[in-house]
Amino acid sequence: MGAGAGFASGLLGIGGGIIMVPASYWVIQDMGVSPDVAIRIAFGTSLLMILPTAISGAWGHHKRGAIRWKTALIMGGCGLVGALVGADLAARLPADTLKTGFGGLVLAIALWMGLGLLPRLVNEGREPVEKPGLVAALGFPIGVVTGLTGLGGGVLKVPVLVLALRFPMHIAVGTSVASIIFAGLGGVVGYVVNGWGVAGLLPYSLGYVNLLPVGLSLVVTSIPMAQLGVRAAHALPARRLRYILIAFMVYTGLRMIGAF
Repeated sequence: MGAGAGFASGLLGIGGGIIMVPASYWVIQDMGVSPDVAIRIAFGTSLLMILPTAISGAWGHHKRGAIRWKTALIMGGCGLVGALVGADLAARLPADTLKTGFGGLVLAIALWMGLGLLPRLVNEGREPVEKPGLVAALGFPIGVVTGLTGLGGGVLKVPVLVLALRFPMHIAVGTSVASIIFAGLGGVVGYVVNGWGVAGLLPYSLGYVNLLPVGLSLVVTSIPMAQLGVRAAHALPARRLRYILIAFMVYTGLRMIGAF
């Protein structure tokens, strides 16, 4: 699970949560944790594991000149504040609402990208439009979604950077990975605070963030695979990256709403 999430993070700029959240939710439930607590542990732990994975991936993209740091810092900073708000909301909502909402959001984004907008998702050879006000306005709500879903937000950030700011696909992926570092940090703090003292948590947990065994297993495998994902991202054409991203989202969304 960690290896797949790390590879997906470097390849697609999605932070890896799209794999970590549903898979860890099912595993944590099988360990005897109630669904209400398991979904929140999955969200909080996913965000913690996204941090080193995103740092590893961002370093790889930075070495290839594929990050616009001004945009990444603004979007990430606003996303951090939004993630704190989202984590607080997630601690108050029913588990079924969180699980179905996660799946529905991922499916909606996949549909949005797959129907009618695909021809616009290239922008190769065009200069990105970096407007701080627009980046900030986009970063905060995506951060709220990060806190609510345990996703780094890359599934939203990549298409937003491409569609709203005309980023080429490879630059959008790199910039997304860098901004995820900050939004993920805000989400982690939110889940630690809101889960502190809650009954039924796994051992070695800080609030809704589990350190052992789930956390360690994910981070050890995800970091090196993020670098491999970066290499694959720069070796593949933008169109192929696009279709891989859509396929990931469709599968995960269907699993979380119970289609399988």
